[in-house]
Amino acid sequence: MKQFSTLLFTMLLLAGCAQKKPYTYPNYDIIKPEVTCKPNRYNIQTLLGFYLDKPYVWAEEGPDAFDCSGLTYNIYGQMGVEIPRVAREQAKVGKTIPFKDLQEGDLIFFGSTNKRSKYISHVGIYLGDGWFAHASSKDRKVTVTQFSEEPRYLKRMKLCKRYLSEDETKLYMTCDAPLEKMQVTSTRYTTPWKTGMKLPKKAVPH
Repeated sequence: MKQFSTLLFTMLLLAGCAQKKPYTYPNYDIIKPEVTCKPNRYNIQTLLGFYLDKPYVWAEEGPDAFDCSGLTYNIYGQMGVEIPRVAREQAKVGKTIPFKDLQEGDLIFFGSTNKRSKYISHVGIYLGDGWFAHASSKDRKVTVTQFSEEPRYLKRMKLCKRYLSEDETKLYMTCDAPLEKMQVTSTRYTTPWKTGMKLPKKAVPH
């Protein structure tokens, strides 16, 4: 019994002394957001309001910097909706809908202008009236874009997905294809990019 108690104490001590990883670019550790609210369109708008103009940093999912899928991962995660971390995996989840039926909170996935290519490289959140929010590597920040003012996004659009039903009473979380395994952590073990840190020279690392 004494040996077991000593072993347990040693394990707890080692766990408590686990070294936190300092920030390095790019930080591919996936930090799971804390649930702060319920899934509805009002909360999507509220969370976006906190994040507008936050810097774009590749591989970050907030709260001080984001890449495109990090933004969507964070917002839905804070509402208790667990989705994959990267855009191409997020595009496998939810209900596929036509562009003309988009509603606030739906996700829009983009790729190249090559219509034959199905590769997903970008994602944004639809806001209504032709507006969508996204973490833009071009603008280097979380911003809003109007399709009529930036028609190139229409040419790059690949598909649209809905996670939240129209009446906000249920979620569409079925998968079109197998998802990659995703390992998450917390700020206890790794350091995200924080305000005051130097921004990377290149938005997208080689």
